[in-house]
Amino acid sequence: MKNIFKIATRYVIALFLFAFITTSCSIDEVVDPNGPSVGGVLTNASIAQLNELAVGVESTTRNGLGVEVTASGTMARELYLFDADPRNTGDLLGKEGITLDNNSFYSVSQWNGSYRCIKNANILIEAVSNTSSVTDSERNGYLGYAKTIIAYELIQILKSYGMARVDVADPNNLGPLLDIGEVLTFVRNLLDEANTDLGNSGSSFVFPLSSGFDGFNTPTTFAQFNRAILAVAAVYDGDGTAALTALNGSYFNLSGDLDLGPKHIFGLGGGDIANPVFRVASVSAAEPNNGDQIIVHDSWINEAEAGDTRVTTKTAVRPDPSVQDGLTGTHETRLYDSNISDIDIIRNEELILVYAEASILANNLQDAEDALNVIRNSASLLDYGGLQNADDLTTELLNQRRYSLWAENHRMFDLRRYGLSDTLPIDRAGDQIFNVLPIPLSENL
Repeated sequence: MKNIFKIATRYVIALFLFAFITTSCSIDEVVDPNGPSVGGVLTNASIAQLNELAVGVESTTRNGLGVEVTASGTMARELYLFDADPRNTGDLLGKEGITLDNNSFYSVSQWNGSYRCIKNANILIEAVSNTSSVTDSERNGYLGYAKTIIAYELIQILKSYGMARVDVADPNNLGPLLDIGEVLTFVRNLLDEANTDLGNSGSSFVFPLSSGFDGFNTPTTFAQFNRAILAVAAVYDGDGTAALTALNGSYFNLSGDLDLGPKHIFGLGGGDIANPVFRVASVSAAEPNNGDQIIVHDSWINEAEAGDTRVTTKTAVRPDPSVQDGLTGTHETRLYDSNISDIDIIRNEELILVYAEASILANNLQDAEDALNVIRNSASLLDYGGLQNADDLTTELLNQRRYSLWAENHRMFDLRRYGLSDTLPIDRAGDQIFNVLPIPLSENL
């Protein structure tokens, strides 16, 4: 079966209802008579219970993904979300001087979604640490998996919010909000700890992973995913040498399949969700999609190099330009084929770009140029023809990331970390540039 999430029945659903706390507020536990309480799995949980928790952790990595992509994509002038909610074209673009709301869907959705996943991973860690139902190597498998997912989610939070809480295992005794440097240090240490756990986990996991992790569903191959995340974290931390070392243990391959890597999978069955970034395509001038649309920012089209096939594979010309709230766009998304298309978590294409960035940071400029040419050639572009210096190669790197990783929650963070947010276009008189989402109101109480 493509999707194993449906095995998380009422037991896991009841657990998630408890785990859906935003980390700053506390909610009294409601005992579900049809399923066990959280306390029932924190002491001597069975393998079946642990496996349901593990499945649930993977499932909740998808929480908040749609808003994460469209909010950051709008703020970074990658796209517009034309739907019935005026905040998507108002608040996120700073229309007429408006400020971002720290208690709106765009500021709380990803935060809540990521911390729900982290909470579930922490429950799994506590449960597997307090049971005699598994061997030491099996326990290490659960721990390595859960810690890796926590690290990944913290990076996603940093990209959107610029800071995060790392100490959230006890909702009644939360740690402080930390800045990006402190969080990245924690993440890198946690990934190394998880990698050690994975190395002591034997040849297989006891728990199942979905088909999105095909090829990465054993301790050894999942450790490659762990190293891929570490490479990303190290580059974000400005440590090119450590990133290059981490890439050597990942599935990075300059001559390999650009799409290789774990993926979020989706479905339409009970207890599952559809791909939240997919939008129905316009059929013709007689049948345009004038409803819920992801419209490509004109700058992404107009500033692309001639012949870049990423433009024609990720987007399509609309029958007529789409107009809403004083904004207009000629193209619409074709990023995903259907509402059950996979979404990459980290694919080899991104790792090649991470390698290029790490090589620039480590002053291995020829290696960086070679990697960028792999990406350029894959998009039917000729080799890089600019100067081989760190500044020009970084400009080229950011441009290739812009087109390879369009609408994947990268552009806003890339511009912010390189101090380039003020280079974004202003769409309407009175609009503003925001490059970070506000920490939700509940976190500041």
